[in-house]
Amino acid sequence: MGAQWKHAPRLASSSKRAAIIGKLVKEIQVAAKMGGPSADANPRLWAALELARKQSVPRDTIERAVKKGAGLLDEKVEYELVTYEGFAPHKVPVIIECLTDNKNRTAPDIRNLFKNGHFGTIGSVTWMFDHCGVVEATHTDKALDIETVAIEAGAQNVEPLEKEAVTEGHIGARFICDATDLGAVSKFLAKAGWSVTTAEMSYIAKTSMELPEAQKKQVVDFLSEMDDHDDVHRIYTALK
Repeated sequence: MGAQWKHAPRLASSSKRAAIIGKLVKEIQVAAKMGGPSADANPRLWAALELARKQSVPRDTIERAVKKGAGLLDEKVEYELVTYEGFAPHKVPVIIECLTDNKNRTAPDIRNLFKNGHFGTIGSVTWMFDHCGVVEATHTDKALDIETVAIEAGAQNVEPLEKEAVTEGHIGARFICDATDLGAVSKFLAKAGWSVTTAEMSYIAKTSMELPEAQKKQVVDFLSEMDDHDDVHRIYTALK
């Protein structure tokens, strides 16, 4: 199953921390603008706040971003979420989420990245993905049955986390839920003793693609170049 290509806040080097924080602040502002300042009533905002806290974004910065996004300050939020669809090299479906204050600047930039990206092309692919909430969490009790936990939490699906993402002696799972249930599932797991490491809205490919290493490298190079664009917020792909 395909998933978000790269969780930038977790994997990027420390040299990019300022850019990461900037993207997190953008996400908080847009989430608050779209759904209001209450995290309990706004799943997207709840997920953005959780991620910002885990990345040690200062509390004052977070609170200001929420107020600015919700229109509670004199400053106006100019950022909006724009989604682009297409294919990476070797016909790998990809969804690009951008947060931009100027669509007329961002759109041609993204088109050029597709055009110059080793046979990347613009095209409709959202029907190949499910839009849902994703919660990744670990627990010290390896005897837990993750399918039972998923049912109790209200998740629709669950899968074990990769071994490298789990501390030795722990169990890890990725819980998939309806977008509107993201906050409720995360809170249930936290109360049940799980350590939530990721809680976010995501596009998950209905069918994943596995490529030979040489072709996979071309796709990863394309995605890396796309990710370097300042307006690109998240990238989702069917690449396994």
